[in-house]
Amino acid sequence: MFLLAGEASGDLHGANLAKALLHKDPSIQLDGWGGPKMNAAGVKLHRELKDLAFMGFVEVIANLPTIQKSFKIIKKYLLENKPDALILIDYPGFNLKMAKWAHQNGIKVFYFISPTVWAWKADRALIIKEHVDRLYCILPFEVDFYKKYDVDVTYVGNPLLDSVDAFRPDDQFLSNNNLTERSYISVLPGSRMQELKKIFPVMVSAMKLLPVKQFVIARTSLLSEELFIEILNKYHPAWKSHVQIITDKTYDLLQHTSSAMVTSGTATLETALFHVPQVVCYKTIPLNFRIAKSFVNVKYISLVNLIANKPIVKELIQGDLTPENLKAELALLEEDVKYRNKILEEYKELAKMIGEPGVAERMAEDMVERLKDFV
Repeated sequence: MFLLAGEASGDLHGANLAKALLHKDPSIQLDGWGGPKMNAAGVKLHRELKDLAFMGFVEVIANLPTIQKSFKIIKKYLLENKPDALILIDYPGFNLKMAKWAHQNGIKVFYFISPTVWAWKADRALIIKEHVDRLYCILPFEVDFYKKYDVDVTYVGNPLLDSVDAFRPDDQFLSNNNLTERSYISVLPGSRMQELKKIFPVMVSAMKLLPVKQFVIARTSLLSEELFIEILNKYHPAWKSHVQIITDKTYDLLQHTSSAMVTSGTATLETALFHVPQVVCYKTIPLNFRIAKSFVNVKYISLVNLIANKPIVKELIQGDLTPENLKAELALLEEDVKYRNKILEEYKELAKMIGEPGVAERMAEDMVERLKDFV
């Protein structure tokens, strides 16, 4: 099988699926395109996901030559090696094109983490129906949407349940990172360069407005620490007095967190599953935002609010994302007990909606059984 992930969250989910597939059948050969987590889980990587991680209309257009080159490399490998199945993980702009090409060339296609066609470009559901042999949704309400298009779809649960369930706290986390026994405000700025440039400076400016609070930034190793320090020095020269950076230890950090500033994405749901009240941040370049606003038809941007279909957590989007608004929301999260408790109670209901751990195992079993039907 060939697993194809295009960003950090896909690397995480691909790794969990890879472990489950190998547990189900140790003889399965797993190749792919992904990151360090997939590699550690037993996937033989042929390229790294950093070559694909572009976000936003403008950025994708600017990097079209690189993206086209990636298409050619993957197509060449698939034609030469003919895997039993191509497992596409999220990343719809790229992976839907791969699904169409693979299906036309006789390769079975599984799609894990369905594209958000319910938000925009609903006609893509027809592409999925024609070119995807089995679709695995991660949001419970998606199944009913896709069934209207007669797509072969199932909901096996949200994969973050597996990640959180498998997490075991590092007893040395605090001492290894020179942290003391206290609650911190976590800062989860995302894993993409564009997010770091547009959203992180606002987060840093908010930290500057709260010098009495202790902040810890959760950095992914996909982005260099120098970039973070450069932005910190520019927007908050005195940051070292109450701000620290940790790398690839987000779950451990959330264990010691009182509240969090989180860039919209997978991390919002992870933060909720760790029972941490949060404020969700999103900002992009104006052109991207105008284009998206013209096409996207959703009430919320965070997974927490989308799944619940109500505003559990505050979303600060585009012009509303200011240091002053972040400061005000963090003050509520830190100091208003009633406000905090309401969010925490809503989190419990959210957890019931998304189901139980064992997502990767259920999906791996379904994939193996499906492949038998294809023979």
